[in-house]
Amino acid sequence: MSHGARVIRTGVSSGGSTAPPAATAASSSAGSDAELVDGAYFRSCAGMLKVAQMISLLIGFISVHNSSWTNYSAYSYFQIVTMCDLVMILFFYVIHIFRVYRKLTCVSWPLAEFLHYLIGTILLLIASIVAASKSYNLTGLVAGATFGFLATILCILSIWSSYKVSCITQSTSK
Repeated sequence: MSHGARVIRTGVSSGGSTAPPAATAASSSAGSDAELVDGAYFRSCAGMLKVAQMISLLIGFISVHNSSWTNYSAYSYFQIVTMCDLVMILFFYVIHIFRVYRKLTCVSWPLAEFLHYLIGTILLLIASIVAASKSYNLTGLVAGATFGFLATILCILSIWSSYKVSCITQSTSK
């Protein structure tokens, strides 16, 4: 695993004082890694989008869970999909906040997140359509389906922004 380029000076090769330059180089490169939480991710567009997705999924889940069901299989599927998406979005949110992606370089985190959003958005769209068609004008079920569609739109925005970033990164790296 590569942790970045670091300059280490020894007294033999440099001929000068060894302690201050080595300490300065180590502290400047380790200063960004020493912070436990990435505070900038809280205020970033991607971070706020993940929070909005989690809130809309949680409201959709609670709305469906607290209403009277007419079709058990449709709403249990909706609840399973919303909770799985919520847990996975929370997982990626924690990975970005605590900078786990810097330590575990064996996983392609942008690809994993992109595939999660792609599969999760398709399943959430199907679950929201089924929940909306089986709601029979019950307000809790309609609200749950509405928040499911809102979460689907927010997930599509995440897919679009991650695809846009990966295309820009690849085109400029050539």
